[in-house]
Amino acid sequence: MRFIINIFFLTILGITAGQAQTLDEYLQTAAENNPGLQARYKEFEAALQKIPQVSALPDPSFSFGYFLSPVETRVGPQRAKFSLTQMFPWFGTLEAQGDAAALMAEAKYQSFLDARNKLFYDVAAAYYPLYELEQWRQVEQENIDILQSYKTIANSKFKNGTAPMVDVLRVDIMLKDATTNLSILNKKEKPLLAAFNKLLNRDENEVVVINDSLAIEFLPENFRKDSLLANNPVLNALDLKIKASEANEIVAQKQGLPKLGIGLDYAIVGKRSDVSMPDNGKNILMPMVSATIPIFRKKYNAAEKEAQLMQESYSLQKDETANSLISTYESAWFQVQQQLELIDLYEAQIMETRQTLNLLFSAYGNSGKEFEEVLRMQQQLLKYEKMMATAEVQYQIAVSKLNYITAKTY
Repeated sequence: MRFIINIFFLTILGITAGQAQTLDEYLQTAAENNPGLQARYKEFEAALQKIPQVSALPDPSFSFGYFLSPVETRVGPQRAKFSLTQMFPWFGTLEAQGDAAALMAEAKYQSFLDARNKLFYDVAAAYYPLYELEQWRQVEQENIDILQSYKTIANSKFKNGTAPMVDVLRVDIMLKDATTNLSILNKKEKPLLAAFNKLLNRDENEVVVINDSLAIEFLPENFRKDSLLANNPVLNALDLKIKASEANEIVAQKQGLPKLGIGLDYAIVGKRSDVSMPDNGKNILMPMVSATIPIFRKKYNAAEKEAQLMQESYSLQKDETANSLISTYESAWFQVQQQLELIDLYEAQIMETRQTLNLLFSAYGNSGKEFEEVLRMQQQLLKYEKMMATAEVQYQIAVSKLNYITAKTY
């Protein structure tokens, strides 16, 4: 089991290497500090302590008896008696019990690995909304700046008599909407920060550094799908539990066999005063052998049946988990493809909308007309830029989900 512990620390320390990305550094912090993950590892360590418990011999029994009425023997009266007995389970019982405990400990370690991978996914899923929020705030602030410049131009044209006052009022209405939206976005930051920082087990108001942009990488078809069922810790844990149940079945069979015992009786004998004879008052030493007779079979049969039923249960759980992983993979892969198409769409829409907006604004500068269309197109641009940021975030979360269910190692 020592190699498992070493692997754990190598995994934690190896999450980042060289020039780490910001999110990778947060993943390392979460792996080191998250109390839920630490609790899972403590469960694994506790399970390791079960091995020496079940693979050790039962305690020997010692007894002492004093004869209130000494029992007369040929060589003298028996005064007291000491007995020491050690019972031994049937051959291979302790080994089978140790194997079962070791396999369950390994299953706990696999559960810890799944909890670590789930934590990494949770951290990523909490990080990317902060990026989305920052992008939305920037877009909204740019929108406010543009609307203020529009208002200045509309005011100037109104004073020159080349545009109606309604243009100014329209900009005012949109400015109020944009200012309120920005205020709401600013207030949204606190709960998002709290959710993220608590995953790292630190103060909820701790500053989080957000990347300026997200890399959109091309993923090949069936991305990491070969790892879906091969390396998943949940499936590995169920495999180990099946093996542990098989070992428990062997334990139940062996516990239904006799237990052997060896012992030693030592009796203290007093001397006879009425006669002189060889071995007068000689103490008695008597080796003993004992065995249990397991004639009440119900508990042993029930324990064996329990182990068999648990094997069936874990096998069914494994099938259910595999089915769930496959369906989750397909859903996440669809999300990846969907968001990629939306990103391409929004990039094109943003470019065309900006071109259209420039043309409309130039026409408005010359004629003072179609200002309402300029404002409408500006809001359309705002919508596409926000949707672009959301699509990028949803893409990254979907990729993180794929990494989680395929047990990516960092």
